[in-house]
Amino acid sequence: MQFQENAHVFTADGREAGTIARVVLDPKTDEVTHIVVRKGWLFTEDKLVPISVIDRAVGNRIQLRADMENFDELPLFQETHYVAPGDIPEEGEPTVYAPQLYWYPPSGAAWSGYYTSYYGYPLAPYVTYTEQNIPEGTVGLKEGARVVSADGRDVGRVERIFTNDELNRATHLLISEGWFFPEKRSIPVDWIVSANEEEIRLSVKAKTLEQVPEYKAP
Repeated sequence: MQFQENAHVFTADGREAGTIARVVLDPKTDEVTHIVVRKGWLFTEDKLVPISVIDRAVGNRIQLRADMENFDELPLFQETHYVAPGDIPEEGEPTVYAPQLYWYPPSGAAWSGYYTSYYGYPLAPYVTYTEQNIPEGTVGLKEGARVVSADGRDVGRVERIFTNDELNRATHLLISEGWFFPEKRSIPVDWIVSANEEEIRLSVKAKTLEQVPEYKAP
């Protein structure tokens, strides 16, 4: 399978669900666990779609399996919570919310950031906290994420991710042409040292990438 930037996602009966916004990748194992589908005709909010419900992904089209019917049950990619200051968890810590502060401000919440009672007296300050519903240790790689070589050169943007259909493992990244390379290049994911939403860092220098042949679409 291949996951291309801005590819359209369709149900088995041809309804367009939205477009791909991110690919959720485990940098340690190269496993692709989910895609994030940007809200569109079918989804009113960004949804997290597991790889297991994807039938095929080729070019600019991703098709879901015929037995994928309960779209409302797919988790949101992000959830916004309203919590008391100091209750936002550190990375890796479990999230604990007071019931009255979960999801939405209770009735009477003031725009100033304070909860108010029905009589208008301030009760407690609150802050918003956005949490991504992706597996621990994975990265929601954004479309067009920057690719940086070992010597710090900006060598392009991620345009497509190729995966092994049987293992759901990423095998190669297609790097778009840019100011550094005049053509697209496909590189193995084994060259990835680290990855976050915005950027991928490689273990090889730009000089090595220059030796990679130009990518020719099959």
